Amino acid sequence: MNWKDYISADSDVLGGKPTVKGTRISVEFIIQRLAEGWTETQLLENYPRLTPTHLQAVFAYVQECIEDGSLISPSPKTA
Repeated sequence: MNWKDYISADSDVLGGKPTVKGTRISVEFIIQRLAEGWTETQLLENYPRLTPTHLQAVFAYVQECIEDGSLISPSPKTA
């Protein structure tokens, strides 16, 4: 899976946030919905332009961001 085939960032779309190509649905939006408890099925039903492949690309993108350090780790709690 090459997420670059499905995820893009354009400064003219949502301020340059990574989005699913051909949509205004951001990676951030998808991750927020999943964090709120939405299922993949709910996302696909509510946003018919999304496909299972798009969701897989989002997961691959986030995984690569974590792996290469693009995402900042939460600060450890201090007592």
